[in-house]
This record gives sequence, structure tokens and C-alpha cells, in this order.
Amino acid sequence: MKTPFRRIGRLAAVVAVAAAPTVAVIGGAALAPATAQAEARPGSFADLAERLSPAVVNISTAQTVERPERGDRQVPEGNPFEDLFRDFFERGRPQGPREVQSLGSGFVISAEGYVVTNNHVIEGADEITVNFADGTSLDAELVGTDPKTDIALLKVSPEGPLPFVKFGDSEQSRVGDWVLAIGNPFGLGGSVSAGIISARDRNINAGPYDDFIQTDAAINRGNSGGPLFNLDGEVIGVNTAIISPTGGSIGIGFAVPAAIADNVVAQLREFGTTKRGWLGVRIQTVNDELAEALGLETAAGALVADVTGDGPAADAGIEAGDVILKFDGQDIAEMRDLPRIVADTAVGSTVRVVIFRKGKTQSVKVTLGLLEEQATLQPASLQPAEEQAPTDLATLGLQLAPITDAARAEYSIPEDVEGVLIAGVMPEGPAATEGLAAGQVIVEVGQERVASIEDVEAQVERVRGEGKKAVLLLVHAGGDLRFVPVSLEE
Repeated sequence: MKTPFRRIGRLAAVVAVAAAPTVAVIGGAALAPATAQAEARPGSFADLAERLSPAVVNISTAQTVERPERGDRQVPEGNPFEDLFRDFFERGRPQGPREVQSLGSGFVISAEGYVVTNNHVIEGADEITVNFADGTSLDAELVGTDPKTDIALLKVSPEGPLPFVKFGDSEQSRVGDWVLAIGNPFGLGGSVSAGIISARDRNINAGPYDDFIQTDAAINRGNSGGPLFNLDGEVIGVNTAIISPTGGSIGIGFAVPAAIADNVVAQLREFGTTKRGWLGVRIQTVNDELAEALGLETAAGALVADVTGDGPAADAGIEAGDVILKFDGQDIAEMRDLPRIVADTAVGSTVRVVIFRKGKTQSVKVTLGLLEEQATLQPASLQPAEEQAPTDLATLGLQLAPITDAARAEYSIPEDVEGVLIAGVMPEGPAATEGLAAGQVIVEVGQERVASIEDVEAQVERVRGEGKKAVLLLVHAGGDLRFVPVSLEE
């Protein structure tokens, strides 16, 4: 059953807070924390909620959409009641476009009127209005959005300085820390909910940079875009999604951490868009089977499946089959860590990357490009194999053949993809277990390029002779390259 993840949805405002101190700003001046040290277990959140609420806003939007056309009613032609039915269905039917309104949350981050919310709260809106706790409403201008992190930045033009809050260091937040949320869930008006951080580094498959803070503070529909506060009154997250079968809170909410949101907001404020670092590789997860085939002691890092021909990684000498273990001094514990770290690294900066290649660790220096400038993949080309009959490779449960023009046409194999064709797969063999299928192309065996069936057989025997339990194949399938470990055990 699919997990019911939900965006918290265009309905109300949210703010998170935790305890006594605060850093909200009223009249353009930051409020000093009430105490130097936040209580481990606060007796009340009242002071903190009172101080922070003025910086929490409601976001209302209006969008004009076309009414869907109703299909013709199935009334038999010539039916005596045809005119009656047509008049019944058409009478009172609204004509033309209609206006759709929605609500969400946000928070002010500067005295001059910059407001942070979720991208999905304002997406497609023709009009955006920011409503403040004192009853003031101001029209907002959209500064920029980042759909990949679901962050949007708005700008209002107030008559005087606005109360605002600041981003804190979400990396210092720990599981079990108190947090507070303020908003108007379900459009009910201002309300406060408290809870703790339930988990860190959550991946809910919402985007390429998932690193959510999970909280049990009540987050409901309409809380999208509101802040999550720590006990010092700092924004450590932007509430974005919940998991719920009904749409209401069941104690599992997710916030984009300030470590991500603050950087995105800064770029939107300066450029109107994001400028992320680009490495120029396609990567995949290193599981236990791949780790064994590669010779890694543990399953860690990001395996490079392909390299963009003219990208930063290619210029630095990174190759398909390399495992990236460290990037700019940060460990890559698993594949999903790398895109986030690369994206947060300044475009044009030169960083050191530690890779594992054919049993040895080495480091290279990479100068990052701009993500939007990525080029198309350009795999290296080899000489085409000569015509010959298909050959069984029983060890792997495969039937192999050279790539012919007919095979390229039948399986839609691009001209720049060279290697050995998988002509058939034995149903009970190890290759079938790993999902290999006819029409795919073996490009590498044991991290060595292959141009013929003899190359494949020779490399399989080499890997077997090294005592490995699996051989690593680089396979072109469905337009992508991926590494596949295939067992050599009987």
C-alpha cells in the first residue's frame, strides 16, 4: 500500500516554537531571548508563542482556472425526452472561467518584508496576499521559487518595519529537542502546537535533496510554509508535508531543515532563482552485493554509473565505476548524501573528492559547474563487434550476441552505445535474478570495457580467478547506464 504522504496544503499558517527565549523582531528590532539558557523541560510556551506570533503570517492566493467541459449526456438520438434532458443538464450551469482560492502559511524573515513559504502554497497563483496577525493585509510579489525543495520567497511593501524571525542552525538540533508550531490549521485562526523532533535526515521521496526533520508537533492542512522553531525562537525548519490517511495530523510531520532552506532563500533573494553546484555524474546506491563486487569493505559512498562527457567530473578524471567516498571533506555515507552536498557547494569552487577505484583510494580536485548548464551524456564509443551467432554464457545465465543494425532497430539501442548485446536470459539464472533482460547491452565487465563476447568471457574468468563472489556489469538499459552485480556462485 502506498504511504499517504501529503503536502500540508494551502490552508493555514504555521509557526514552530519551543520555549522561553526568542529571536523574533518587532518594529524592526530583534527581540532578545528571555533567558540565556532554554529550559530542558519548559513549564510553558506562552512567552515564546506571544513573542513569535507577530512574525507568522497567513498566505492567501487566488487563481483563475477554466471550467472543465462536461461530456455529452448519453441520450439516444430521437428520444422524445432529448430536449427535456438537455435543458435539465444545462440549466443553471456556470459558464466561463472560475476563481479558486486557497490558504497556507509563511513567516517574515526581514523588517523590509521578505516572507518565506512553500512553493506548493503559491504555485500557479494569479494573486498572493499576506495576512498578518494584527489584521493587516498586503499584496505580495513573488521573488522566486525552488520546486526541488518546495521553498518560495515573497516580498511585501509595508509602511514600516515588520516583526521578523531568523533561521537557526538546524544541524545542532537533536532527536528529542522541543519544537513549537504556530499557525491557523484548517483556517481556524492562530493556534499553537508543541512537540519534539522525532527523527532527522528523513527521506520521503519528495525531491532530490530530501533531508527532512520529522516532528510530532501537530501539523495539519493549511500549515504548509510555516516555520518550525527551537527553544531559542530560531527557525530550524519549514513545515512542508505530513503522513496521514485522512489529511489530519497523526503525529508525523516533516519540515525542510533550515540548513537547506536558508541557503535556498539567500539565493532566491539575490538572484531570483537557485544556483546549485553541478558535478556531471549519474550515480547509484552501493549495496552489499555491489560493495563485494567492487572490493569495498563496507557498502558506502555513491557509485558513478555514468559521467557527462564535458562536465566537471570528466574534466577531473572521474570515471564510471568510481565510488565517491568524500566530497569537500564530508563523508558520503550513502548515495543520496552526494546530490545535496554538491548542490549546496558554491558554483565555480574547487573541492577535493575522494574516490575508490579498482581497489585503491585516491583523491582528485573538481571545479563545480552550474547545474542548469549540464550537457548530454556522451558515453565513449568502441568499434562495433563482428557478426557472429549468439553464444550462451551459462555462468551468468545469459545468451550474448554482437550488436547489429537489426538489433539496434529492434531494441532502440542508440548509435553511441557499444558493447555486447544480451540476446536472452535464462529464467532461473543469476542474471534474471538481478533484472537483466534481452535487449540490454553489457558495456563493462569487472570495470573493463568489452567489445566482443570473448571480452565478456575473459573478464568473467578474471573476476572468478580473483576469488570474488560476484562480477560487476555496467549495463545500458532503457536509455540509462547502471551497475549490476551478478553472482558467480553455483
